[in-house]
Amino acid sequence: MNCLDPESNYALFLEIARLHYLKTHRSFQKRDVYPGQPPLLFALYKNDGQSQAELARSLKMKAPTVTIMLKRMEKAGVVKRVQDETDQRVVRVYLTEYGRKLCKSIYKEIQCIEERMFSRLSNEEKNILNRLFKRIRDNLKESIEANKR
Repeated sequence: MNCLDPESNYALFLEIARLHYLKTHRSFQKRDVYPGQPPLLFALYKNDGQSQAELARSLKMKAPTVTIMLKRMEKAGVVKRVQDETDQRVVRVYLTEYGRKLCKSIYKEIQCIEERMFSRLSNEEKNILNRLFKRIRDNLKESIEANKR
């Protein structure tokens, strides 16, 4: 089976990724959340008050990208940025009360999507799929690391 065959693993993986994106994008859009924002929300929910630089590092994003996202989220009342009291060069980011509620709502929605995605799989099949996903991820990581050298 070659990768151009619509039933190939590669083509099916791309289709699944596209369908997942559409489903999450529509769901997030109803809440005025953009696709890249949930990881940032979850990072703050787990560890509120991170600096913009810390967020960029932990999310593996460029600092200007995080700044643009935060401006949009601050305007929507999801986060607030506060200058650090001890180091005026550092800006800390905090979820607002609305941001915390939004984060919980998005988390529940993601759980529903995940439940739907895997609803017809047995526990054994889910475990096998998880191992296969990890192997695929590791293969890609190794390939990327090898290309850096």
